Amino acid sequence: MSEFIAWASSAIYQWYALPLLLVTCGLYLTIRTGFVQIRGFVGGVKRVVRGMSHDQHGAEGEITPFQALSTALASTVGNGNIGGVATAILVGGPGAIFWMWVTAVFGMATKYAEAVLGVTYRVKKESGAFASGPMYYIMAGVKSPGIAKVLAIMFCVFGAATALLGTGNMAQSNTIVRTFVEAAAGFGLEVSPWVPGLLITVAVGAVLLGGIHRIASVAEKLVPTMLVIYLGMALTYLVMNITALPGVFATIFEYALQPHAAAGGFLGVTVRQAIAAGISRGVLSNEAGLGSAPIAHGIAQVKHPTDQGLVGVFEVFIDTIVVCSMTAFAVLSSGMWQAAEYQAASGDLTAAAFSTSIGVAPLVIAISSFLFGFSTIIGWYYYGETCWEYMFGRKGIFSYRIIYVALLLIGGLVTVETVWNIGTLLNGFMAFPNLIGLLFLGGVVAKKTNEYYAAEKGGGSG
Repeated sequence: MSEFIAWASSAIYQWYALPLLLVTCGLYLTIRTGFVQIRGFVGGVKRVVRGMSHDQHGAEGEITPFQALSTALASTVGNGNIGGVATAILVGGPGAIFWMWVTAVFGMATKYAEAVLGVTYRVKKESGAFASGPMYYIMAGVKSPGIAKVLAIMFCVFGAATALLGTGNMAQSNTIVRTFVEAAAGFGLEVSPWVPGLLITVAVGAVLLGGIHRIASVAEKLVPTMLVIYLGMALTYLVMNITALPGVFATIFEYALQPHAAAGGFLGVTVRQAIAAGISRGVLSNEAGLGSAPIAHGIAQVKHPTDQGLVGVFEVFIDTIVVCSMTAFAVLSSGMWQAAEYQAASGDLTAAAFSTSIGVAPLVIAISSFLFGFSTIIGWYYYGETCWEYMFGRKGIFSYRIIYVALLLIGGLVTVETVWNIGTLLNGFMAFPNLIGLLFLGGVVAKKTNEYYAAEKGGGSG
């Protein structure tokens, strides 16, 4: 079964499958929105800063724009930014980072479109709470009811499965447990995997009892804190090794465009492997095109959908261009990615890379892994719950919550490779119906964008 999952995960990320659809959709949306990821970037930063004040001037919605961003970032900035980036390098070579950047550039337009559609087609339930996501904008925007229904259900099935079995749950607890155990060993302590496994399970369970408002409240405090801790260490490392950066960039571009033979413990890669690894990890990291983020962005308190769409552009930038790149620079400049002993241990590789210049790096990585994983787990719980409720109604929520927490504990005890392969495979299945829906609704995104910027020129927005 593990071998089949590995084969299927690899097949779906061949250039002619999901990568081609992702780039096509991202390029299409980039053109339809007039390169919104460029012209709207500064506006997105301003909206993030303004949103931190919590003053939304009576705009409708469930949570503030900054809470929506924090919840979305909570789910995207996870252990994929630590172990996932290292895995991309081990599987696809340094060139995988170039293709991860390509995914992010087009992904900014895709994430923008998802957030715009999420707000445009969100619904208000009988309880007064808002709900959003691809299933809602697919059903409302796709003209063929039959196609819309199939796509919406497909998204919810794979969305719930990803939350329960994939990158949103088990993969995070797995990396947390491994990194915690390794960090303890570095200080001469032997810790059972059950200890960090139970710790993360209890902590998550306590947050989930409060629903989206508690999740959002925790996320808006946790996300900035964890980014400061991790990026502080990464910036310190880069300053200490600044002379290595030109060589790192040269290596990334060299490996991205031509195959390379084995070197040291590194097994060598083809360009096809670099593309597949880079795009799969890019999707896993920033989730652009996956359809998860509009579930959070879509319930933000905003007056116009484009306001939250621009916040989505900033989200992808922070996750992939900043955080993932920092990890990649450390791994590549250290040279540890070629060491034989780290070829099957992505999280260990990242810690070892930072440790070449910063002695306490394993401890900081362990703390970051816990915070990153914790934030992703609570964010993805809400995504999965929304998909589950769409299919089964509120009656099934308690059962979903019990299953989610149980699988969280199990995830820390299974093999690394299998967990991440399941996650990347489910990510791909989840993305297909959402990307098809985005292609159908590109005209709506363009209309909302043009409407917004026309009003801004006339002084009616901004």
